[in-house]
Amino acid sequence: MTRLYESSLGELASALQDRRVTALEAVDACLGRITATEPSLHALISIQGEEAKLRAKELDAQGPQPDQPLWGVPIILKDLLAVKGAPTTCGSKILENFVPVYDAHVVEKLKAAGAILIGKANMDEFAMGSSTENSAFHTTANPWDLKRAPGGSSGGSAASVAAGQCFAALGTDTGGSIRLPASYCGVFGLKPSYGRVSRYGLVAYGSSLDQIGPLTRTVEDAARVLQAIAGHDPRDSTSVNAEVPDYLAALSERRDLKGITIGLPEEYWSEGNSPEVSKACQWAVDNARELGATLKPVSLKLTEYAVAAYYIIAMAEASSNLARFDGVRYGFRDKEASELIDMYTSSRTKGFGDEVQRRIIIGTYVLSAGYYDAYYRKAAKVRRLIRQDFDRVLGECDVLAGPVCPVTAFPLGEKVSDPLTMYLMDEFTVSLNLAGLPGASLPVGLGRDSSMPVGLQLIGRSFDESLLLSVAGVLERNLPRLPAPRGLA
Repeated sequence: MTRLYESSLGELASALQDRRVTALEAVDACLGRITATEPSLHALISIQGEEAKLRAKELDAQGPQPDQPLWGVPIILKDLLAVKGAPTTCGSKILENFVPVYDAHVVEKLKAAGAILIGKANMDEFAMGSSTENSAFHTTANPWDLKRAPGGSSGGSAASVAAGQCFAALGTDTGGSIRLPASYCGVFGLKPSYGRVSRYGLVAYGSSLDQIGPLTRTVEDAARVLQAIAGHDPRDSTSVNAEVPDYLAALSERRDLKGITIGLPEEYWSEGNSPEVSKACQWAVDNARELGATLKPVSLKLTEYAVAAYYIIAMAEASSNLARFDGVRYGFRDKEASELIDMYTSSRTKGFGDEVQRRIIIGTYVLSAGYYDAYYRKAAKVRRLIRQDFDRVLGECDVLAGPVCPVTAFPLGEKVSDPLTMYLMDEFTVSLNLAGLPGASLPVGLGRDSSMPVGLQLIGRSFDESLLLSVAGVLERNLPRLPAPRGLA
């Protein structure tokens, strides 16, 4: 392997177990790639290089462990997952110097699986955004074109995987924040069912919507990471005590799509999609049909209400969750304020960015006494109807398919001053979070006009990630792999 960082996680794991590669060599390959790409990419907020090297040396001294599926594999985390002793900023000035004293549940699981954590990825502040332009520290670029957005809010995680800075990354998905950057950056991204992965140690944006998931180069890699992090956690009341299947076995068992019915929601295949996105996604589902799948037109009639319902619920939950950041117990405090109320106001004004302040204000408004019934309660009712809509359609189909986003990655700065247009980028993704269903973004080619990656969204039944991954795996094996991102040397 002359360029180790280009390997898949599965290839690296096999090489590590066979002692063809050491853990230290894997870490050095990633750190070298970070050094080469980070000045132009800005995918990371912090790098734990020395700690990673020390851990790699410890692992090499012990030798490969067959019962640790991620032994020696370097992984990057979105910077809202708590890591003991490492900065966790959430991309915000208000938590710029915050260092947790405990590990998130997924971090515990990754460490138990033998993974090496090498850095924390840039993100939209408190996961609020679709382009990673809302970070308090810097804007992340897309590895395919440094003048374009990588998507968000997990844009740093997706860009890092695409650029070869790590072999997998964890992101979070509140309304599409794994699937959108995966689509824009040409990697595979999986949002598990709500409750499949513990949220303990995740700094919450929308507590009933957030879910942690992997971004990887292949479907198999995502299955390996999900296998490591999934499972019940009694410390998280939203964690579901359900059996975790063998995801890799499910991948190996399916060789074609015979007997699979793929639903094509007409609302996702609208005339509003760019021609290049429509063409690439249609080509992918045509391939699915050639592999034996039955394509079935379906309708999700409540899709047009999803964005409105989602942003009411998400902003309401953000208002509640971010109330704890008041400058008193931890985080940024404005020391110039002389009175308590002034300290609260000034600390939050200076510590939070414009987008976070906007969402807190709107969320507080929809929860206020005079507007709760008119907005929040009505949005909650629509949410239930959206879940019923999905249940009806998924009773007729095994999975659903459609574009992740109507367009490919847009130029940096193009939409950041127009919040409503930015929110509409989520029109095909937010429904899944409202319904708690699993969804994935599979790279299916490059746009004819932009030459940027296009992602096909696959949607599955609740807690049936096995089938979702197996369908994605068959498609991946039968579609051409994307070349290396051309924006980086």
